[in-house]
Amino acid sequence: MTRTRWAVVIPALAGTLLAAGTPAIAAPAGPALNSTGIPDRYALQTLNWHTCTPDELSGQTPPAGAEGIECATYLSPRDWSAPDQGIDVTIAVSRLKATGEATESTFVNPGGPGAPGRMFPARLRNQTRVREHQDIVGFDPRGTGKSTNITCGGAIGTGSDLDPRDRSRENLKLILDATEYAADSCQVKSGDLGPFINTRQTINDLDLLRVLLKRQKINWVGYSAGTWMGAHYAQAFPDRTGKFVLDSNTEFTTTWQKSFDWQPLGFERRWREDFLPWMASYDSLYHFGTTAEMARQTYEQVRYALTQNPVEVDGTKLSANALDSFIASELYNKRYFPELADYLVNVRNLTQGTASAQQQTALLDQVKAVTDAVGPQPLVVPTDYDDAYDASFWTIPCNEGPWFGNRNTAVRQSAQLGPQYPLLGWGWLIQPCIFWNNKPEPLPVLDGRGVPPVLMVQSTHDPATPIEGAERAHRAFKGSRMITVTGEGDHGIYAGGNAAVDKVVEDFLVDGVVPRDQTLPGMPLPDPTA
Repeated sequence: MTRTRWAVVIPALAGTLLAAGTPAIAAPAGPALNSTGIPDRYALQTLNWHTCTPDELSGQTPPAGAEGIECATYLSPRDWSAPDQGIDVTIAVSRLKATGEATESTFVNPGGPGAPGRMFPARLRNQTRVREHQDIVGFDPRGTGKSTNITCGGAIGTGSDLDPRDRSRENLKLILDATEYAADSCQVKSGDLGPFINTRQTINDLDLLRVLLKRQKINWVGYSAGTWMGAHYAQAFPDRTGKFVLDSNTEFTTTWQKSFDWQPLGFERRWREDFLPWMASYDSLYHFGTTAEMARQTYEQVRYALTQNPVEVDGTKLSANALDSFIASELYNKRYFPELADYLVNVRNLTQGTASAQQQTALLDQVKAVTDAVGPQPLVVPTDYDDAYDASFWTIPCNEGPWFGNRNTAVRQSAQLGPQYPLLGWGWLIQPCIFWNNKPEPLPVLDGRGVPPVLMVQSTHDPATPIEGAERAHRAFKGSRMITVTGEGDHGIYAGGNAAVDKVVEDFLVDGVVPRDQTLPGMPLPDPTA
């Protein structure tokens, strides 16, 4: 099973593809509306629950405790503004049944935006209190996974080996041209469906799922961009909002553009204040530098060597950009730190011509395990999903505005961010939404008014969704509560091993106890010598 690292951001096939699986049985088309306002053609479907087949999970094997995960599909209007048109999309869902009598349903979402989540109920498989009376429900959002897909035609990643630190006019133009080409390809290849891949359409898909599950309200556990989706659902449907947990928060009360622009700071802080000091403290093992700054300078030397002579391991090219992408992908969770340290040592030895055959093999395995991240938000997904997911990752934010800027502003912004946050700041040149032709849909005001209290969980050194944005969202979203996890930088805290956090979250999810704002300690960094 491909290891999945879920986070917050990007990037499908010519035309619209229907996901594999048998759609739910729908009532005959007609104008009839039920009390929810949803046409009966959709509201009277029956979910065809069955044990998920390997194909429905793209060959992934459910982990112990989630072996009985069930799958189903249902039909949803392509456009919720005109649901009587009879043009449908298929939505793939999953369910990890309650261990006792199910009286509630908790929807889970890994973020993205647009990341497939049919396997994601497994995240809560060991949360015994929650599972006692709650079904855990996952879904692949429209556009990705086993739901109806969009595509960029494989254009995402064009020019990915072009180094944004090379500020020559020719190189900057190549990067911008590649980004514009990929953005154009996404819109052309996704066809008529592309404009309907956005948060508003998806939360209506989810409210239909609530109806099909026969629930008056739903609960929610959303991570990363799943906090954006959860907050938007709660604001749109406050009377259908149960207990909502928003973990590792985007600044969901502002625009995607403003929220994303904090990422260079977040990743640089995690890199310099958490990972590099940790690696330096084990210099007797890694020999990469006895201080954080010495270790960073070693990285800079290795990176420079790759700009002069990109290396190839068994046909896999390793560029300076690939190095930075791998580093970013490993900063989401502290348990990846030893792997990242080994990777840096192996790359250094490779550039110096001292790598052993065993180190080359280990490096190749690591390189092949990770898809190069592209654009303003690094993210890794299972390779079976990466095309449609990449398309969704770009399309959702670009379809939701406003977005400001052009080629010149992108160059200027990256020139400002690069010296401050060199790990990712120079790469803020890659901004596909400035090339989007569709007029973005206006974002609703999210202020929490009339919404039941939501519970936010946030680590202080989260790289992908920095705490500054979470704190602003907390202040702006009326009635929200926030658990701040100190001495912690993991992206995704609940159900990740922090018992103190889990207790507060589950007192809320299970018993409805709305906590006060509070701080709780994080978990220690790993010991690679243990």
